[in-house]
Amino acid sequence: MTSPTVLIAGCGDIGSRVARRLLASNWRVHGLRRHIEQLPDGVLGVAADLHQAHCPEAWPREPVDYLLYCVAATQHDEPGYQAAYVDGLRHVLSWLAEHRQTPRRLFFVSSSSVYGQSEGEWVDETSPVTPSGFSGRLMLEAEQLALSAPEPATVVRLTGIYGPGRERLAGQVREGYQVASQPPLYGNRIHADDAAGLLTFLLEADARGVGLDDCYIGVDDAPAPLHEVVDWLRTYLGVTQRSQTQSIRRTGSKRCSNARARALGWTPQYPTYREGYAALLSR
Repeated sequence: MTSPTVLIAGCGDIGSRVARRLLASNWRVHGLRRHIEQLPDGVLGVAADLHQAHCPEAWPREPVDYLLYCVAATQHDEPGYQAAYVDGLRHVLSWLAEHRQTPRRLFFVSSSSVYGQSEGEWVDETSPVTPSGFSGRLMLEAEQLALSAPEPATVVRLTGIYGPGRERLAGQVREGYQVASQPPLYGNRIHADDAAGLLTFLLEADARGVGLDDCYIGVDDAPAPLHEVVDWLRTYLGVTQRSQTQSIRRTGSKRCSNARARALGWTPQYPTYREGYAALLSR
């Protein structure tokens, strides 16, 4: 059987992690980003700016079995999100149509920001989506664009990604930041390796003919109150000072479930923040 071909649009940190895993399984991988010299070895570069409507010259001419849209906004404001997630996806879908390429399935990497719950509720893929900010609203618009495409589509809502280069919380703890314990502010996390692992798992499952749902949440096994995570990091890092003027504040509070992904057979390498941060900080 011929190895599948995937186009990863937005082949940055998470996309590159997926690319390496798929290359190891003999997939043919095209990586679309502005600076293709930063792509992993073995990835076929597609230099492109997703903000531009014209199709890049290096667009693959061969059939594309899968599209993974895995973009990170460079501007964290409403125009930046509109350009990266809604307009960029629309451009890529039009380029596929222009070349008469019909992937078996497209995957859109979204965010748990589409959920507006804030009282510590458990949420899953069937929970109401009522985003409270522009980021969730635009993510939801992009999800609907993906799901209305001619090809079958799956949305993957990743939660707070941490890992190498994503160590902001640990840095805040080192500075003595504090967080209130009441009311508990529940947060959801996934290590970057597990985020890539889930996306790879879903791609490979579809290639084997496994039936997929149209949405999965990417999160570890144990959403935890932020104060618990901060206290654990303080102990692990040996931080004794506490800032009297600065504290970590979060507005949302919900607990995301990974039961649907686990039922399909996926298991996170780092089931809780303890294993994930221990592996990260031991580096």
